[in-house]
Order: sequence, then C-alpha cells, then structure tokens
Amino acid sequence: MIRARMLTSGTAEGPVLSLDEPLSFWGAFEPRSGVIIDVHHPQRGSCVKDTVLVMTETRGSGSAPGAIAEAIRRGTAPVAIILAEADINLAVGAEVAATLYGRHCVIACVTAEELEALRGARRISIAADGVVTQVG
Repeated sequence: MIRARMLTSGTAEGPVLSLDEPLSFWGAFEPRSGVIIDVHHPQRGSCVKDTVLVMTETRGSGSAPGAIAEAIRRGTAPVAIILAEADINLAVGAEVAATLYGRHCVIACVTAEELEALRGARRISIAADGVVTQVG
C-alpha cells in the first residue's frame, strides 16, 4: 500500500500517463487542449486530460499556478498529479481552480521508490486519505 502526502484534497481515478522527464505547465503544456507541446519533451503530443499524471517533478516557474488552474477550468487537466518532489505552485493552482471554479485536480506526493512502482500501473485510484492503489 502506498500512502501519499496530499498537497490538495480530493479523490481521483484514471489511466496513468507516466512522464520520462519533468514537465513545465507554463510553455510546455497547452491548457486549451491538455497536450504537451514542448518539442524537446519525450512525450510531446501526449494529452494529459483525465489522466493520473506520474512524474518525478515539474519544471516550473511562478506562472505554473495560472496555467494549471486554466487547464482545470477548461476540463483539460489531469484528474491527479503524483510527484516525488512536492510542487507548491501546482498545489496553489489546483486550490485556486477549486475555489473559483469548483473543479478539482488532486496533487499528491510519494517517495521516489513509490513513484517508480506506480509508473507501470495502467490505472490509479487516490482516496481522500492519500491511499494510492493500482486499479485493474
């Protein structure tokens, strides 16, 4: 069993999209479509919409909260993001979207070893208490 540290509250379930490299939500990701647009990213062209995004960390800036909040508002964001390195910018953006738009994206943090174990999952569920399970 894996128990994540929840950076935002909520529950989520979805198919896993495991990223090989960190992703910037400002400039490498298109909030209107949910597609990774960074020409140097290994998963360029992948859509994060409705996935449980699994990645070690983000590549970021102070503009990330606005980009993730906009994607959540539009319905193009992941249902959850699981990280090994906590990212306050993503958590702030997700909380802003929850407050302003009533839409949610769970942001959770696990150890690097736990993250590696989740990379091979097809589908993940995250409970409100932080329990992360592989589904199916």
